[in-house]
Amino acid sequence: MPTPHNEAKVGEIAKTVIMPGDPIRAKKIALKYLENPKLVNKVRGMYAYTGMYHGKEITVMAHGMGMASAGIYFYELYKYYKVDTIIRIGSCGAYGKDLKLLDTILVDNSYTESNYAFTLNNEKVNVCSGTTSLNSKIENVAKKNDIKIVRGNTICSDCFDWYMKDVNEFIKRFPKKSNIIACEMEAFALFYIAKYLKKKAACLLTVVDSKFDKEEVSAKKRESSMNDMIELALKSTL
Repeated sequence: MPTPHNEAKVGEIAKTVIMPGDPIRAKKIALKYLENPKLVNKVRGMYAYTGMYHGKEITVMAHGMGMASAGIYFYELYKYYKVDTIIRIGSCGAYGKDLKLLDTILVDNSYTESNYAFTLNNEKVNVCSGTTSLNSKIENVAKKNDIKIVRGNTICSDCFDWYMKDVNEFIKRFPKKSNIIACEMEAFALFYIAKYLKKKAACLLTVVDSKFDKEEVSAKKRESSMNDMIELALKSTL
């Protein structure tokens, strides 16, 4: 049955869901890559489209910004719509000196300072991993299609890091040997909920800004640069 946040009927959401944060990006992906895409949710403007991708049923749905928003959709898709796999696709800021703008990251582990897991499930967890088998499949698909990726650990922040009073103080608090290379805002919630509900999850990110590179990426260039990441996520569902 529909939830307060999703009007789709059970059966209208595929077992595999690709999830960008931006509803407009979700719409563009669905209309560009899916055959016969059907709009199955528009509650709060959080568009979800279900269609076929090379013979496989796929849903593309937005999740909004931050763990509080995204976590609602991750949980409901897994729990009530019986989704098996979610691949999040998004943008991030680089903290690793070797990362270049527009690089694609496949997240291994997500660390957070948030109490998200404690609030949801009374469990003090601050590091959670993507599904090993799914990450391996994505890596193999990337190699087969000559798509360069960087595997690494990221931090999942409650605040947009550009707005922090002192991002260097934030970075100083990272656990030793955490090897965090980038910052984003939703992966921990995805990984934790997937683990909690015994589902599969992965996160792919495109680097759109860097602590070490002051060059700004235009919205148009950012959009076009995400094509490799989007196609990698879709091909990894087959």
